[in-house]
Amino acid sequence: MTNGFCVTSAANYHILENTDLTTPSAPPATIVVAGATGDLGFRIAQELRKRGAIVRALVRPGNTKPAIASLREQGVGILEVDFNDVAALTYACAGAACVVSALSGLREVIIDAQTHLLDAAVAAGVPRFIPSDFSIDFTKLPEGSNRNLDLRREFGHRLDQAPIRATSILNGMFMDLLTGQAPVVLFKIRRVLYWGSADQPLDFTTIANTAAFTAAAALDATTPRYLRIAGETATIRDLQAAANAATGQRFGRLRAGGLWLLRLLIRVTRRLMPAPNDVFPPWQGMQYLHNMFTGLPKFASLDNNRYPEINWTSVREVLAARQ
Repeated sequence: MTNGFCVTSAANYHILENTDLTTPSAPPATIVVAGATGDLGFRIAQELRKRGAIVRALVRPGNTKPAIASLREQGVGILEVDFNDVAALTYACAGAACVVSALSGLREVIIDAQTHLLDAAVAAGVPRFIPSDFSIDFTKLPEGSNRNLDLRREFGHRLDQAPIRATSILNGMFMDLLTGQAPVVLFKIRRVLYWGSADQPLDFTTIANTAAFTAAAALDATTPRYLRIAGETATIRDLQAAANAATGQRFGRLRAGGLWLLRLLIRVTRRLMPAPNDVFPPWQGMQYLHNMFTGLPKFASLDNNRYPEINWTSVREVLAARQ
């Protein structure tokens, strides 16, 4: 144990620092990833290693998730650190070119833990910070319309005041959710559920594409404050056509009502099932869909071409992979 954190794979970390991953004239960058045991964070760490980066994954003491062993095998340095200990976090961030947060949670994580991580990055002299903002464009949404995105906006205000260059990556909805978790493409009854207009464009990106883009951005010292990506922008009619093509079956559309009705259902569901400590209660997903169907967070332009090596996955491909 050193300064409040433990390097749980010291031998592996030593190998990382002495492995010739690039040419001598371009030493590999060190990127710190918080939240690397989650799906998105794990993929970001993988993508960074593919690009030759030295990766330090920060995990909470006692974390025994299987992802840790897999990360070690891929050459990622694992550091156990208390996210309430800014001194330990500062030591863990020393020498990094960028800190990437893929943390998931409510206020104690998105505001408190990320603020400690931000303070540590600044104290360690890290030049760049990528927060856990992966979502629709919450900068265009009114406060109170989405609890989880309100937290990201609040942290963004703190980030903008910090003496560090920040880049938020906005990716719309994770396209992967269309195969089950998001109640839009209903495979059992072969319908595409929606509220409001079937012609409202919606932004979708797979978790894999988001991770690849984030890794490229973490290694890019010229990124702006916001980067917006979408593997595909599709209306409900487009989702219907993609489902037809992916399954070889005929899908219909199911309009559940206007946006006013969805807003009312959100209010009723939140009152009946408040779930204040649940990161993704049913009403939170409903808020996200309401936001998207209003069109307010629709991306005006995309930065997909910034890293041309990325092959963007379509909705049809994701739906077909479910078969």
